[in-house]
Amino acid sequence: MASACCGSLALMDAGVPISSAVAGVAIGLVTKNSLDKDEIEDYRLLTDILGIEDYNGDMDFKMAGTNKGITALQADIKLPGIPVKIVMEAIQQASGAKKEILQIMNKTISKPRTSRKESGPVVETVQVPLSKRGKFVGPGGYYLKKLQAETGVTISQVDEETFSIFAPTPSAMHEARDFITEICKDDQEQQLEFGAVYTATITEIRDTGVMVKLYPNMTAVLLHNSQLDQRKIKHPTALGLEVGQEIQVKYFGRDPADGRMRLSRKVLQSSATTVVKTLSDRSSIVMGESFSQSSSNSSQ
Repeated sequence: MASACCGSLALMDAGVPISSAVAGVAIGLVTKNSLDKDEIEDYRLLTDILGIEDYNGDMDFKMAGTNKGITALQADIKLPGIPVKIVMEAIQQASGAKKEILQIMNKTISKPRTSRKESGPVVETVQVPLSKRGKFVGPGGYYLKKLQAETGVTISQVDEETFSIFAPTPSAMHEARDFITEICKDDQEQQLEFGAVYTATITEIRDTGVMVKLYPNMTAVLLHNSQLDQRKIKHPTALGLEVGQEIQVKYFGRDPADGRMRLSRKVLQSSATTVVKTLSDRSSIVMGESFSQSSSNSSQ
């Protein structure tokens, strides 16, 4: 019954507020039957039996409980039956042994710890805004995997913006927290104005678009092909774009669904005439032609 004793000690050592210590003990039985009668002629009860005594004996009677009483009983009996007298003796013998074991355990620790051990595990939750989730997880979960590999913590997602962190030690939790703070630290994005035009630097050319940065310490974001030009293109090189080139983009905040930054170069290429035309259909006024068209229509 070492599992019951060790479990109780471990809970107290971890600071779990259990009401009292629990100990367990196993009582064995060895019997001698009479040859002429199928009755027990003699027997011995064994306290805290070993494996060989369990294997060769006739009973494995387990008891667990506190100083106040019994919390669990379980018995494996190989005989067709045993007298109630032997059962009661086994309970009394187990109760005495249980109290003796509890006295030994209480010398080590008698109540739950009030302060956390330096080597004890720690569980915390962190809030990661949607706008920082991509930066926190990384491409293909790279940063998340790196964090778990380097610190030994386990991270699980609770909801869209909440992550639970389990660390084997407080020092591992501090290391993980510093790592997360560094990854998700505030940058200059809070200074960006919705609808404003910024100069972006191309850092990478991809088939689907270009990766750009608006400022040096920013994580590069994808400017999709569909937002590069008014014309439909299959690859950014069709526009002659190169790494290191600076382009003008318009900032439209963050996507509320996935937190990605929304930028567009295409909207800046709309001429004034085109914008005016978009306001209505056939009655649209084209700058430079409106007066001549209207006068001709009125004369007709």
